[in-house]
Amino acid sequence: MVDLGDSVIARYKDKNHIFEILVDCEKAMAYKKGEKVDISSLVFVQNIFDDVKKGIRSSDNVLTQIFGTLDFWKIADKIVKKGDIQLTTEYKTKIREQIRKRIIDLLHKNCIDVKTGRPHPPQRIENALNDVKINIDENKPAEVQIQNIIKQLQTILPIKFELRQLSIRIGAKYAGSSYNTIKKYGKILKEEWNNDGSIDFIIEIPAGMQEEFEITLNNLAHGQIEMCVMEKK
Repeated sequence: MVDLGDSVIARYKDKNHIFEILVDCEKAMAYKKGEKVDISSLVFVQNIFDDVKKGIRSSDNVLTQIFGTLDFWKIADKIVKKGDIQLTTEYKTKIREQIRKRIIDLLHKNCIDVKTGRPHPPQRIENALNDVKINIDENKPAEVQIQNIIKQLQTILPIKFELRQLSIRIGAKYAGSSYNTIKKYGKILKEEWNNDGSIDFIIEIPAGMQEEFEITLNNLAHGQIEMCVMEKK
């Protein structure tokens, strides 16, 4: 029998065959995502198994047939990248917390309080997530889960997703230097330089970011801007 120790199983299935190796969960997931991790640092035992727990090793004939090589590291690379990796409880908890923070940030920046038209503070959003007992799926990006979470939060929180189209005019002195800031915050729908050197923009921006955007742009252009909301959707 093989002692699993602190390792988990990475499992790859192909043509009715199963191949398993022992790996470090966190390092293996990082490697799978394309991060710079030396594969030798994540493998516990340089053996490939049909069944790790029973200690049954894969035959050379089958390995050659499926992978076209007996090079352990080439086979391990494919098993980790293409296969499934068991996730430890600690890793699942860590990923859920990361996704949770991302969800709070997305809700703060992209949604508004229906009553005030302003973004909900992050702490209020976090409290609402706790009250509704939102289930965070560690296997799905925050962006995929966000719409369903908004629907659940709406049972206790006046919140909705909103995009705004803003019309902006920036004085000639700061027109050029403001461009990258505007591009960072929203999608530029239209831009037009005027004869006096000023520039007009129409941009689309998440409603929750408008207040921060206005403060940033005003500071950058020293108040030489005109801004109004053209459309909400």
